[in-house]
Amino acid sequence: MQLAKIWLKYIAALIFGLILVAGLIVILFVALTYPRLPAMDSLIDYRPKVPLRVFSSDGTLLGEFGEERRSVVSLPQVPKALQNAILAAEDANFYEHGGIDWQGVLRSAIVNASSGSIRGGASTITMQLALNFYLTREQTMLRKANQALLAFKIERSLTKDQILEVYINHIFLGERAYGFGEAANAYYGKNLSELNLAEFAMLAGLPKAPSAYNPIVNPTRAKTRQLYVLRRMRELEMITVAEHDKAAQVQLSYVRTRQEIGRSAQYITEMVRQQVFDLYGETAYTRGLNVTTTISSADQDAAHASLRRGVQDYDRRHGYRGPEGYITLPAAGSAREEAVDAAIEKAGDSEELLAAIVVEARANRVVVSRAEKAPIIIEGDGLRFVRKALTETAAPNERIRAGAIVRIVDDGKGQFRIAQRPEAEAALIAMEPDTGAIRALVGGFDFSRNQFNHATQAQRQPGSSIKPFLYSAAIEKGVTASTIVDDYPITIPASKTGSDDWEPKNSDDKYDGPISVRQGLARSRNTVSVRLIQKIGVQYAHDYMMKFGFDPKTNPPVYALALGAGGASPLQMATAYSTFANGGVRVKPYVISRITDQRGAEVYINKPPKPDEQDQVIDPRNAFIMANLLREPIRSGTATRAQALKRQDIAGKTGTTNDAVDAWFAGFTPNLVAVTWLGFSTPKSLGERETGGGAALPIWLNFMSAALKGVPQGTLKRPDGLSAVRIGGSPKAFEPGQEPPADGKQAMEGGYMEYFYSEYPSGSGITYIGGDYTPPIDPFSGATQSAAPPIATEQVPTPASPR
Repeated sequence: MQLAKIWLKYIAALIFGLILVAGLIVILFVALTYPRLPAMDSLIDYRPKVPLRVFSSDGTLLGEFGEERRSVVSLPQVPKALQNAILAAEDANFYEHGGIDWQGVLRSAIVNASSGSIRGGASTITMQLALNFYLTREQTMLRKANQALLAFKIERSLTKDQILEVYINHIFLGERAYGFGEAANAYYGKNLSELNLAEFAMLAGLPKAPSAYNPIVNPTRAKTRQLYVLRRMRELEMITVAEHDKAAQVQLSYVRTRQEIGRSAQYITEMVRQQVFDLYGETAYTRGLNVTTTISSADQDAAHASLRRGVQDYDRRHGYRGPEGYITLPAAGSAREEAVDAAIEKAGDSEELLAAIVVEARANRVVVSRAEKAPIIIEGDGLRFVRKALTETAAPNERIRAGAIVRIVDDGKGQFRIAQRPEAEAALIAMEPDTGAIRALVGGFDFSRNQFNHATQAQRQPGSSIKPFLYSAAIEKGVTASTIVDDYPITIPASKTGSDDWEPKNSDDKYDGPISVRQGLARSRNTVSVRLIQKIGVQYAHDYMMKFGFDPKTNPPVYALALGAGGASPLQMATAYSTFANGGVRVKPYVISRITDQRGAEVYINKPPKPDEQDQVIDPRNAFIMANLLREPIRSGTATRAQALKRQDIAGKTGTTNDAVDAWFAGFTPNLVAVTWLGFSTPKSLGERETGGGAALPIWLNFMSAALKGVPQGTLKRPDGLSAVRIGGSPKAFEPGQEPPADGKQAMEGGYMEYFYSEYPSGSGITYIGGDYTPPIDPFSGATQSAAPPIATEQVPTPASPR
C-alpha cells in the first residue's frame, strides 16, 4: 500500500514535471516566435487584389483583368442570413472565442490521435484568415502552432466585425472568385442582396473545399454540403424549421458568367486594357480600378452580332471548304468519348459555331457527337450547305465522313445545321461625330482565334471610300456638284506617273460619258476621280486629304490616291467621315471616359476639349455640301440597299479595291458615324463578284437598323454663305381651302437640293472637266440636252458668306 502511494506520488510528480516543462517550452516558443510573427499591416489596412474592370457607359460589365476576381463588400452590405450561414458552417463560436476554439481543438486532437496523422480541423475563421494571409498549407505541428499564435495576434489587432469582413472578402470560393461578393456573381450572376437562403447556404459551404463542393462541377456533393449548412443553422436557431425545409427544397440553377461577360466586347476591352496599363503599369490589375468607357452596350452587342452575321453570309456564298480536320474514331465506349472530348476541346467553340465530331455520315443523314451529350442527328435543310461534301466524288480533304471535325449551329428550335468557321475577317467601328466618343468597336470575327484588331491596327486600301475627300478638295478649288466631268477612258502618261503609262478603268468597264460630279460620286466612276485629281493637282489633293487624319506615309502624293490605293484603318476612316457629319471639325476618337478606384474615388477623367480653330480642318460649307452629296449613293448609286432604313438623314460611300481585296462601307447620320470593312488578314481577293455594297454594306445596315431604332431623324445645320437650287420635283399641290403664297411664287416639293458656295453660284465656277470636245449637256442630270427632259429648278437664296 505504501509502495503504491510512493509510485502514485512519483507518477504525479513526473506528470507535473512534464507539464511544467511543456509549459516552459510553450512559453519559450511563444516568447521567441511571437515577436517574429508578421505585422498585421496588411490586415489592419486591408487592400485586397481587386481586378481591373471595364464598363460600358450604361454600367454593363464588359470585361475584367486580373488573377483574382473579387468584388469587395463592407460587412453592413452582407445580408445577415449569409453571415449566419458562414458562422454555422465554419465557426459557430466566432464571437465568443479569442481566436482559438478550444473545444474544437480537443475534438480535432482526438481525431488526429486516433488516425495517427495530422489532419485539418478546429480552424476558426480567424485561423483560416491567418493561414490565407501568412502561412503555407502543409499539415505540420509547427505550422498549426504558428497559425494559433497568428490567430491570437489578429484578434488583438482587429475587432470581430473587421475579421469577419476581411474573411468574407478574401476567402477563395472556386470559379476564380475570391470573396462572397464575387462568388454570388460567378455562380448565380447576381449581387449578394439578390440571393435567397438556399443560395446563401450553398455559398457558405464552399470555403471547406471549393473544388469538391463546386455546384457547377459537383452538384451532388454541393447539395450535401448545403444541407449540412442549413441543418447547422437550424440547430443553432438561426433559422426556423419552416425556413430550413423551404430552403432545402429549392432547386438552384447556376450560370457560367465568366464565359458570357464581354463576349461581344473583347477587342474593345483589350484596347482599354492596354491604355490603362500604359497609365498604371502592373498595379492596374490589382488595385481595383473601374474603367467607364464611351461604349454603349446595346450598340456593342448589335455591332458584334451584325459583323458575325455578315461574315458568315459572305462565307456561305463561297461554298463549303471541307472539315477542319479528321481524327481516328475509336469504337463506341469511353475511349470514343475521350477522343471526341479531346478533339472538341482542341478545336474550341466559336460562340454559336459549335465544334462536333462526325460519327456517322450518309448522303442524307449525318450524326455528330459532342461527347457529354446524346448524339445529334442532322438531316434535310441542315445538310444543304454541305451536300456536295457527302458524295463519293468529293475530294478526300473535303469529304464529310466518320471522324471529321465540323461546325454545327442550333437554329434556336433544337434543329442543327452544318456550317463552317469563316476564314474572312471584318471590322466595325461606330462613333459620335461631334465628340469622337466610340460607341461600338469590333476588330474581328473571333477574338479567341485572332487578337489582331482590324478596326485600329489594319492599314488597308480604302478603295472608292476615299473618293469623298478628293471631291471635297475639288469643291474647295471651284468644282461644284453640277460640274460636268467626262466619264471616258483616260491615260496618264509616264511623264506624270514617274513610271509607266496609267490607264485607270471603271470597275464595270463601262463609261457613262459626260456626267455631273454628283452622279460621278454616286456611281463611283474611277475616271471622274482621276480627272478631278488631274484638274486640281496631285500635291494639292494630297495635302488637302491629309487634313482628315490619314497617314501621309501610307498615302503618298500619286495619281492612284484618287482611287484609294493608299492605306487607312477603319478607325481613321470613321474619324475622317466624322468631319463631314460635324461641320468640318476633326475630332480625336476616345474610349475611356473616366477611371475610379475601388472606393469610388475618381482618379482619371477624360473630357474632350472643345474644338478650336486648328480642329476646323475644312470649310463648314464644304462639309455640308459633301454630306448632301453623300446621300446620292444611297438615293441612286452604289448603296441603294441602305434605303431599307427608310431614313432621309443617312449618307455614305461604298469602297471596293482592285480584285475585290477589300470591301468597305462608310456611312453616317448627323449623330452617328459607322464604318465597316471586310477582307482577309493576309490580303487576297474576296471574289470577283464581291463589292463594298454587297459585302460590307449589309453589316453596316444591320448595325444601324439596331443603333438608330427609335432615334429621330437628324438634320445638319446649314452654314451661311451657300446658295441652293432644287433639282427635279414638282409644284406643291394645295388642299381645298389652302391659299397659295401671297407673292405668287409656286412652292416645290420632291427632288433634291443642290448647294453652291456663294462665290461659285449655280452655273459658275468650274463647269466642265474633260477633253477638247464639250457635248451639249444638262448641267444637273449630266445627260445630253437632246435626250434629257426639262428639269424644274428653284433658286433658294441664302445670306452671303461673311468671308
